[in-house]
Amino acid sequence: MFRRRMKHTQRFQEVLNTFLKNGFSHFLFRIGLTDRKKYSETSDMNLQDIGSKLRDTLQQLGPTFIKLGQIASSRNDLIPKEITDELEKLQDDVFPIPYEKIEATLEEELHAPIHVLFAHFNIEPIATASIGQVHIATLHTGEEVAVKIQRPSIETTMQTDLEILHDFSKFLEDHFAWARAYQIRDMVDEFAFSLKNELDYMNEGRNAEKIAKQLADNEAVHVPIIYWQYTTKKVLTMEMIHGIKVNNYDKLEAHDYDKRKIAKTITDAMFEQIFIDGFFHGDPHPGNIYILPMNRVVFLDFGMVGQLTEEMRYHFTSLVINLQLGNAKGIVKTFGKLGMMTSETDRSSLLRDVEYLIAKYYDIPMKQIKLGAVIKEVFDIAYEHELQLPNEISILGKTIITIEKIISGLDPTFSIMSAVEPFGKRLIQERMQPSFIAKKTWEQVMDNAEILSELPQDVKDVATTLKKGKLRFDINVSDLPFFMRRLDKISNRLSFSIILLSFCILMVGLIVGAAISGQTTLLWRLPVIEIGSVIAFLLFLLILFSIFRSGRM
Repeated sequence: MFRRRMKHTQRFQEVLNTFLKNGFSHFLFRIGLTDRKKYSETSDMNLQDIGSKLRDTLQQLGPTFIKLGQIASSRNDLIPKEITDELEKLQDDVFPIPYEKIEATLEEELHAPIHVLFAHFNIEPIATASIGQVHIATLHTGEEVAVKIQRPSIETTMQTDLEILHDFSKFLEDHFAWARAYQIRDMVDEFAFSLKNELDYMNEGRNAEKIAKQLADNEAVHVPIIYWQYTTKKVLTMEMIHGIKVNNYDKLEAHDYDKRKIAKTITDAMFEQIFIDGFFHGDPHPGNIYILPMNRVVFLDFGMVGQLTEEMRYHFTSLVINLQLGNAKGIVKTFGKLGMMTSETDRSSLLRDVEYLIAKYYDIPMKQIKLGAVIKEVFDIAYEHELQLPNEISILGKTIITIEKIISGLDPTFSIMSAVEPFGKRLIQERMQPSFIAKKTWEQVMDNAEILSELPQDVKDVATTLKKGKLRFDINVSDLPFFMRRLDKISNRLSFSIILLSFCILMVGLIVGAAISGQTTLLWRLPVIEIGSVIAFLLFLLILFSIFRSGRM
């Protein structure tokens, strides 16, 4: 039985009982975690009811499960919309930490009495959350600061929960094909990694400073200053912000703030982080965005961030641009490049559904299209076709949906879809620059050279394995022709690249030799170097053309 393999039986039993109490006995029985004696038929519930009960269950189980639910609410590709909508309502609604424990943690972490550390420390917290709570304080140098203190023993509790979730995900993958298909264990491990980073306030401070540096040239955006001498793994001290919460629209109007300007500032700042830098605020809900005088926007709480590789940014941009152009085939092709499809994916059915989505928005002006709504529908299609959406893209999608809700409250006429266009074009133009092309070409040459340098050792290893009789082949015969064609193309490109490299080396030798000797470079009355240079240039263009035509830069 699964329970006997658990390291933390008492906590696991508590988790199990909470799910049972909230009406999930049928589900637990179906996956083999309860026996028939505990099984009782659950009354018919629709997806919204299930989502509501699941939200209550996670809320009761505490910080780890609340965070898990909050992240799960962004996985529209895996979880039905009715459930994710309920999970979005999860709040860190917890009791405040007693002041005595706050004082003890501060003095232990900062190695000094609280009156030595601060000229004044407000006993009453201004915010409480599942991981920590925030107090206002004043430094002896006069600066007003916000001090976030982590809950005592929270790290131990979360570590126990994460180990339970890891074992549970392994159990699911061992027993269910759908869990293996969606790589549930990898998702849980990624969640554990993210949560452990969030428990380290030093990481949050570094994230804040990194995004502040990215936005340094934008005077309309501010990120609070981090006071590192008062910051540790469990204590974060930052500049205190007195502003208006971004979704307090009436108060913004009362202070005569320009809501349209604020909407544009937030959008541009977020898209700068996402599309240009690839490092962005992963949880920009209204509680983490405040407005200062002169319409300045302040971003807070960088415990959760998103990070996109250069390729991921480009592919997401391609996805948005193809949506704008109504190019269904381009969207499906982008799905493939993102690694979302498997050999089991019905591509024709997927293309048909994407074409239906595009047709739905065909006659609607771009300014009236909600990017967040379109992304949700794309995620719904991914869910229907069991596509494996990268976690980074799901966080990005959730971020854009959250931002669009805020923007629509500030200015209903503002179009996120239109605002994203210049950033997408800029990213694509950068990839067309000669410097970028040269960089990518050089990287491919170096990769090929590394493969060639390791080839003798690889051949030797295979030969040794063959001699021992331990070589095992597992090739699908139906894929063999395609595999051989790809292998033939790769070998031809490698050979062609080596020939071009050799030819270039020869030409350089001739040029250097002619320069040293002072002799002409005529051979049989022909300008050898000039002709050779033209040939080398044409070969170089041919390689670039073949690379671009393949679509795999």
